Amino acid sequence: MEYKRIVVTGMGAITPLGNSVQEYWKNLVAGVSGADFITLFDASKFKTKFACEIKNFEPTNYLDRKEARKIDRFTQTALIASDEAVKDAGINKDNVNVDRVGVVFASGIGGLITFQEEVTNFAKGDGTPRFNPFFIPKMILDIAAGQISMRHGFRGPNFAVVSACASSTNAMMEAFNLIRMGKADIIVTGGAESVVKEAGVGGFNAMKALSERNDDPKTASRPYDKDRDGFVMGEGAGVLIFEELEHAIRRGAKIYCEVAGAGATADAHHITAPHPEGLGARNVMKQALDDAGMQPQDIDYINTHGTSTPLGDISEIKAITEVFGNHAFNLNISSTKSMTGHCLGAAGVIEAIASIMSVKEDIVPPTINHFTDDPELDPKLNFTFWKAQKKTVRAALSNTFGFGGHNACVIVKKYGN
Repeated sequence: MEYKRIVVTGMGAITPLGNSVQEYWKNLVAGVSGADFITLFDASKFKTKFACEIKNFEPTNYLDRKEARKIDRFTQTALIASDEAVKDAGINKDNVNVDRVGVVFASGIGGLITFQEEVTNFAKGDGTPRFNPFFIPKMILDIAAGQISMRHGFRGPNFAVVSACASSTNAMMEAFNLIRMGKADIIVTGGAESVVKEAGVGGFNAMKALSERNDDPKTASRPYDKDRDGFVMGEGAGVLIFEELEHAIRRGAKIYCEVAGAGATADAHHITAPHPEGLGARNVMKQALDDAGMQPQDIDYINTHGTSTPLGDISEIKAITEVFGNHAFNLNISSTKSMTGHCLGAAGVIEAIASIMSVKEDIVPPTINHFTDDPELDPKLNFTFWKAQKKTVRAALSNTFGFGGHNACVIVKKYGN
């Protein structure tokens, strides 16, 4: 069958670097770190005392106070970002068929904050079950997709995707496939995550996954640096409006870029560690290129998974050099997690927004916090250290990899190429 073409017509974001797409992008290009000491709970006894929290966040500035109390923080951010994206795309009930507008949304963990609070309150009591009637609908990770559809009246395909830190990229892939197979005209897609809480930080600390650089939080996320010691937890939400090209043209929508292809694979190796040779990462990038009908030399920028973990950074770069060959040295590579931290299930879409803006603006955001070269990484590769670089970006590839060996990536390109 002949697939339909998909473009991005709207974007929304609430991140550690800003509560809108424009603010987020401005701070990315400027190389701003979103890390600081944790304010959402008392982390004084934790091995890691810092994270990349959303700043100046008051949900009642965007949502009705009663409604805000009925939803977890991750859903609050999802709704706020969806409002920005829908408005940005110029979608209303007069210019779309709401029965053909769907929502495919993701979270890696869902309402962990709600879960912790409810169980803690029960444990402190006398054993009498006193649970909030909204406990379950606040906690379940599919509720963000449902809430977005109800808020905007969209009655098309509606479901959640979960694949740990690859979740929102997998959601984008599902949205992409639904539209190109004619199942919908528009899909609101992306992801949200907010687990900067005792259970979240404590759980990742127990796995030794988080940086413990408490003396200097702003430089703790150090992708590709010899002295990296783990990722920095982030939180936030990103929303993209995927739209069938002819539908977008008919309603006069602005077009940010075209979605060229996507891929999904598994490492089948370990519950948390990546394949040491980057096998799954290699396969997923090849799959996305094949899906897009593109060659390695068609890509100008890779927004890497680049979490700042000792094993993960090396395995991903091995995969890139194998897939891209000599062209790897012509690429710009950067990890925006050096600034946003790792937003877990929302990382894919937040980084896809960075990739889209890179294609739109012909600017590659930097990898900050590089101090010492890692001898296991080829110094001839362009990691875009410290400063953004102006460059014609015809197409960008965005990687995400999750616990369980899940790999997903998406390719965006200039519309018309």
